[in-house]
Amino acid sequence: MKRKQIIDEVEYLMITYCKDCFLFKFHKEEKGRRYAHRFCITKCTVGEQIKAFGSKLSEEKK
Repeated sequence: MKRKQIIDEVEYLMITYCKDCFLFKFHKEEKGRRYAHRFCITKCTVGEQIKAFGSKLSEEKK
């Protein structure tokens, strides 16, 4: 995948799934912003996909 395609895919995921995410909002209100962010990165399937795309970008840069 080219860099532009990866960035477009990440943007699509974030707009489609992350914008107005009720889980992020719930965790942010109940346990705080840091916990909500950590949840998105480690336990959310969309967050894991975004993290994988980020790894591809890092590898491509090297």
